[in-house]
Amino acid sequence: MKKSKILMIVGSLLLLGLFVFPLWNITLEAPQYPIPLGMDIYINKFVDTHEFDIKNINLMNHYVGMQNIPETIPEFKIFPVAIGIMVVLGVIIGFFGNHKLFLAWFVLMCILGTAGMYDFYMWEYNYGHNLSPKAIMNFKNPDGSVMGFQPPLFGTKDILNFTAHSYPRTGAYFLFVGMLLTFVSFFVGKKEAKAKA
Repeated sequence: MKKSKILMIVGSLLLLGLFVFPLWNITLEAPQYPIPLGMDIYINKFVDTHEFDIKNINLMNHYVGMQNIPETIPEFKIFPVAIGIMVVLGVIIGFFGNHKLFLAWFVLMCILGTAGMYDFYMWEYNYGHNLSPKAIMNFKNPDGSVMGFQPPLFGTKDILNFTAHSYPRTGAYFLFVGMLLTFVSFFVGKKEAKAKA
């Protein structure tokens, strides 16, 4: 089998790591929590970093009127199906396709990944800004507007006395390496096609 096809197949299969490992992690540090609170985000669920972390985050957020982190969201049904389809499609293209189809798969995966990140950002925005007016504690910005508590999409951000960290986890690296291999497969396949011509 040609090297380009092997790269395409292996790259596609690496996406299966998303079903095993967390994609993202959000951690909250504060003086009153010697052990930071956190949650791992998989493509189909939220999981405590340490036992009862999500419960404690929900209890804490209740005071400022934030919504509870739900047990599930609609995306948790969509993402696994989308990733599964892309894995199968990538393997089929790897076996029977040419380098142009490898690139088409990569572009489609980039579009899906961008849409997923945008959806995640919007969920964070709603979570941090759609506050209950009946909250026990109300915080205002210097201009008088209601303070938001949105964690960062990527990086570190101070929110009152908390420091929020938001970074990719092992599943994201599987995704990144898999997509990188499929991208490389396009150029290898293009070189193979020229050599054959």
